[in-house]
Amino acid sequence: MHAINKYSLFNVSKKLCGCFKYASHFVYHPEQISNKFGKTNKKNMYQAINEAMDLVLSKDSNSVVFGEDVGFGGVFRCTSGLRDRYGKDRVFNTPLCEQGIIGFGIGLAVAGTTAIAEIQFADYMFPAFDQLVNEAAKYRYRSGNLFDCGKLTVRTPCSAVGHGALYHSQSPESFYAHSPGLKIVIPRGAHKAKGLLLSCIRDPNPCIFFEPKMMYRLAVDDVPDDDYEFPLGKADVLIKGRDITLIGWGTQVHVLLEVAEIANKDFGISCEVIDLVTILPWDKQTVANSVKKTGRVIVSHEAPLTGGFGAEIAASIQEECFLYLESPIRRVTGYDTPFPHVFEQFYLPNKWKCLQAVKELVNY
Repeated sequence: MHAINKYSLFNVSKKLCGCFKYASHFVYHPEQISNKFGKTNKKNMYQAINEAMDLVLSKDSNSVVFGEDVGFGGVFRCTSGLRDRYGKDRVFNTPLCEQGIIGFGIGLAVAGTTAIAEIQFADYMFPAFDQLVNEAAKYRYRSGNLFDCGKLTVRTPCSAVGHGALYHSQSPESFYAHSPGLKIVIPRGAHKAKGLLLSCIRDPNPCIFFEPKMMYRLAVDDVPDDDYEFPLGKADVLIKGRDITLIGWGTQVHVLLEVAEIANKDFGISCEVIDLVTILPWDKQTVANSVKKTGRVIVSHEAPLTGGFGAEIAASIQEECFLYLESPIRRVTGYDTPFPHVFEQFYLPNKWKCLQAVKELVNY
């Protein structure tokens, strides 16, 4: 029997972990932009988000940024350098208390302050659920439009990251989509993130801005240096197609873009790819127009199947497009389990699962 060097095994293990730790389940598709917004520079998503907040803080003297560790730059560095530039009275840390962070933000917004709150992980926003859905979402309605907290924006990292397991990988957007009065936005990359965050901050309604954390450094775009915004509630048709519609948001958009490329190259299937962009309110008209054209549709998201926002989209398509459908509506999603650690790659709705669904629906 050969002796086994435990240190050699440890080193091999470290190398293997290094190979997979940063591996993503998708290929990022950089944004193709025009020069309509002026000069651009290469920036990743966390830099674009930082730049958006920097612009707001510089232009609006009544704006503040707060949350756990934001004074130090935050765990993902999105607020890096802001306290140095604007002072600890405008960029400051809070206690580790999510319901306190959101309640404080609501109070600031009602008093007229532009409040940009950070919840360190979307998984930990549930203690603030009551503040968001019973206070922030209803403030305008309950006061007969006398008062509102529309100046509140809540930023939070979400979705898979490669090693986050059950408490740092969830996609909880559908929980908050059931709350009229909120707006819910998920960007697909750096260019969209900056413009959408600026739109959220300036929108007259409280917004939750979910940031797919895997793209903080992976998503690199030509991002305009100047101030710009994107409309909320408007989906983007990224690829036009004729055979099947693929709908996603956040990270999953890039999975679907790759699926569309493979389906066209290997099987001659023309896919139309839609980034929903805004979960609430969502762009029903763009989706309906696409499905009426293609007759087939897949909705894909990382969140579990049951109660995921894909179910709402599927129900609306069934109501609006039933006579145009050539096959059943298909959802390709995460499983109805807690988000796993070592089995993350099996859990995620990757390109192969989505491609299989495309082939099955086209051949239905």
